[in-house]
Amino acid sequence: MSDNLAAILRLLLVTDDSLLRRSDPLAACRAAVAGGVTAVQLRLKDAGDTEFLALARLLVAQLPVPVFINDRLDIALVAGARGVHLGADDLAPALARRVAPSGFVIGASVGEDGEIARGAVADYWGIGPFRTTATKADAGPALGVAGVSRLLSLAGGRPCVAIGGIQPEDVATLRGAGFAGVAVVSGILGAEDVEGAARNYR
Repeated sequence: MSDNLAAILRLLLVTDDSLLRRSDPLAACRAAVAGGVTAVQLRLKDAGDTEFLALARLLVAQLPVPVFINDRLDIALVAGARGVHLGADDLAPALARRVAPSGFVIGASVGEDGEIARGAVADYWGIGPFRTTATKADAGPALGVAGVSRLLSLAGGRPCVAIGGIQPEDVATLRGAGFAGVAVVSGILGAEDVEGAARNYR
């Protein structure tokens, strides 16, 4: 699964509540996919359960790329998503693995050494923040190329994406360092031309 998962993670769009409110969420995600996004992670921190589940189901049904759900394993399973991404304050990946069906992808955030053991059962890691980012205030200090590369070296060969303030010009460096891909929020969804912005990263 690693090679296939690495391809899926090449350009991961992570959504943000405030940025999605500016437009039709489905249209914005479709435009990003048209520009080269290979997967979408639905992250909604302010939405209620009904709204979250409805949008998750819509994206799963309408997008031609895999959809992952941030934080909420229950919504990911009910919506039929490809997987779930779990942060340091979410359900432990080991617990998620106990109830997830075969083939269900579990991702984990790893931003420091103390989170490595927690991510040991995950299929992929999101490593960051690469730079300071305005879309996640509690992301921690920027790690830079050296910091994210060091954590990547401890990933045990699983595919990893770098996240946090990544610009198009960073992609070649991060891919060259061994990352399967990059995860982008405002660099794509914050652009006036979402499709064009995605194409710049791809």
